[in-house]
Amino acid sequence: MDNIQQHIQHDIKVLEDPLTSSQSRRHVEEELASLQRYAERHPEDSHDPSPLELYCDDNPNAMECKKFDL
Repeated sequence: MDNIQQHIQHDIKVLEDPLTSSQSRRHVEEELASLQRYAERHPEDSHDPSPLELYCDDNPNAMECKKFDL
């Protein structure tokens, strides 16, 4: 996707499709919630965040998200 709003719209369309499997639906619902939280927290940022960016935005103290000065 080019930006976060396109990604959000795509996920909404997937959820509206009655043929979407329950497993895919669960994944997309979680992703959509993360994307919406990210968009609320970073209104000035329109890029489509990676799964790691979404995870770190929700879990800034996770070991995978720590930044160290070298």
